[in-house]
Amino acid sequence: MRYARVLAAAGLAAAILAGPAAAQGVEEIVVTASRLTEYDPAQTPSITLAKRADNLITKVTVVCDTRDESQRRSELKATLRNLIRAAAQDKSITLGIGDEVVTAFDESMLDTVIEPDAKADTSRATLLVETAIAATDSFDGATGRIRGFVERTPKVGRTEVLLNSSWELTLVGPSKYRPDVIKLVSEDAQRVAGAFGEGYGVEVQGLHLPVSWYQAGPLDLALYIPYKLTVRPIKP
Repeated sequence: MRYARVLAAAGLAAAILAGPAAAQGVEEIVVTASRLTEYDPAQTPSITLAKRADNLITKVTVVCDTRDESQRRSELKATLRNLIRAAAQDKSITLGIGDEVVTAFDESMLDTVIEPDAKADTSRATLLVETAIAATDSFDGATGRIRGFVERTPKVGRTEVLLNSSWELTLVGPSKYRPDVIKLVSEDAQRVAGAFGEGYGVEVQGLHLPVSWYQAGPLDLALYIPYKLTVRPIKP
């Protein structure tokens, strides 16, 4: 039963290496923009952890083309404040900023997000709008909450709030799923070794690598560690 001892050692090493990452693993990661892979049956391990994403997220551009710059900024800020207030009253919606790591957006950031647009006499601000994904959610239901939120929020002056056409998924603290993924790998490796009978064990490489993922459905992810499993004869 040497193969079991090999796996235990590999799992322990992975857990130790995962320590610092786990301590920092409370960040919300836009997983479809960070370490997302396409499913490749020749490269992607067959052992994955099915996980529903935590949030559905999209970018919105708040744009204003009022000619006077001071008035334009005032209208933009007023609309941004309306978005902040509306999100505070809607438990299903939160606002953020960021590309791969999401940071909460609040009123102290108004001046930092407003920037000139490519069009003359136009300014814009880009935000993230997200909604938590429930186990019973559908893609249409989740996107509908965000669309409804944007439509309901009052716009000031010549300001518009434009929804991006792409939707992303987020996962909070991906590294916390390492133990679950490693457990699945361990169980599968022991089944594989057992199928070959006495005299064979397994070698697992790559468990020190970070958790990766691919999109398995509109709101679902498959989490895995890109490990390699080899069956070897046990030397006497």
